Amino acid sequence: MSVYSANSAFSLALLKHISSALAMVMLGARGNTATQMSECLQTEDCWGDVHSSFPKLLTELNRPDAPFTFSVANRLYREKSCPFTREFLIQSKKHYSTELESVDFKTRSEEVRIDVNNWVQQQTPGNITEVVDEDDLNELTRLVLFTATHFRGSWIKDFSWSETYDAQFWLKKNDSKAVKMMKQEENFVCTFIEEANCKILEMPYSGEEVSMLIFLPAEIEDDTTGLEKIEHLHTRDKFVAWTHPGQMSTCCLDVRLPRFTLEETYDLNTVLSSMSMVDVFDHTKCDFSGMSGHKDLVLSKVIHKAFVKVHEKATEATFKTMGWLELQSAKIRRGNFHLKSFIADHPFLFFIRHNPTMNILFAGRFCCPV
Repeated sequence: MSVYSANSAFSLALLKHISSALAMVMLGARGNTATQMSECLQTEDCWGDVHSSFPKLLTELNRPDAPFTFSVANRLYREKSCPFTREFLIQSKKHYSTELESVDFKTRSEEVRIDVNNWVQQQTPGNITEVVDEDDLNELTRLVLFTATHFRGSWIKDFSWSETYDAQFWLKKNDSKAVKMMKQEENFVCTFIEEANCKILEMPYSGEEVSMLIFLPAEIEDDTTGLEKIEHLHTRDKFVAWTHPGQMSTCCLDVRLPRFTLEETYDLNTVLSSMSMVDVFDHTKCDFSGMSGHKDLVLSKVIHKAFVKVHEKATEATFKTMGWLELQSAKIRRGNFHLKSFIADHPFLFFIRHNPTMNILFAGRFCCPV
């Protein structure tokens, strides 16, 4: 199932693997509700013990000497008349450093909305605008989940500001929009995947622990951007195989990449329901008795906000969900194709990867300049 955004930024495609925020909620799920969440997030296939794996990765990413900035903040807001169980409080704090807020949705929902937006802005300074609109919270709200994930990394090889020029970004064969195109010629790790007709470029950040991987269709045709074929073939195993260091080589490349900023908001209820996670939103079926001790709690809304800014010196990314993949060996077919240029002047996918663990921190799709 494809859950890519129709226009630009996304991290939703990684929900089929794991979302740390939803795994946190899964701590309180029981019965069929827990089963559906586990199957939707595929925790057994990707994680083993999901609740211990996440903090291990977070500790590695947040170490003081890391050459990049990475932070995750989780918060649950629950109607104060529905207290949490002591065990859920202990486990969510232990595994996810979760802040749990008891609030008055019944009579003070607007005050809660303001508090939520203030909290999000504090966690993602200068990036995320309001997440919760006036109609999102009301007197019937019982539980709302928020998680903010922020990354900032500086390129190991900067683009020169003086080299940036005006160019056209092709939406289709005969339709384009103006962009600021960054330019540099350096040695980069790259490859060409014949089965997807796709170039892949790895651009490391300072310290080389984290890289951006760009999937660029080799050509754009009248009726397609070329992304459709990549998305159709793209799976967890394919991604790991295509981007495995042993399958890529160093090339001297003329790289052209648009400077861009993306921001989008998603209501994940529909997406999660389409992935068979339905009981959590149905008050007659959901079972979060591990949170409250009673079956009277329903997950009202899961909101996702995405922000990405790519420029000559660095990349900043802020998302509401996070997923990662484990390394697996696989064979792929590579074309006899020597890359001389990598000109991203048409739609492409991008991924930010933690290289030592091969975990995907963020993913995105750039299709149309704003």
